[in-house]
Amino acid sequence: MRELGKHNILSPKYTWERKKIGAGPPPVLTEAGWLLIYHGVDDDSVYRVGAALLDEKNPYRVIARFPSPILEPVRDYEQFGDVNMVVFPEGVVQDGDQLQIYYGCADKVIGLAVCSLKDILTELWKYKI
Repeated sequence: MRELGKHNILSPKYTWERKKIGAGPPPVLTEAGWLLIYHGVDDDSVYRVGAALLDEKNPYRVIARFPSPILEPVRDYEQFGDVNMVVFPEGVVQDGDQLQIYYGCADKVIGLAVCSLKDILTELWKYKI
């Protein structure tokens, strides 16, 4: 247990994830490395979704990380439910260039966000570490 800290990949860094961060679905192997979709919680307990790119051969090494969330609660079903102001990534499916992110909304319903894998990787490279 004393060595658990040696295995940390990400720690809270930005205000939108200051209170805590945690894993979402398993990372997706892409041509650029492992795409990690995770959640962050701010000081007001608002849950948002972030993304980071990890080295393919050494996934402890973060290559790039968005400073802002890629998904946050804006719709009524994401803002109001059993736990308000929550979007929480649960699953991810890659279908060609399409990335489908399944996420919990206010602990009440399940949502689906879809984006281009190429686009998210292109944007991530702008935040190379």
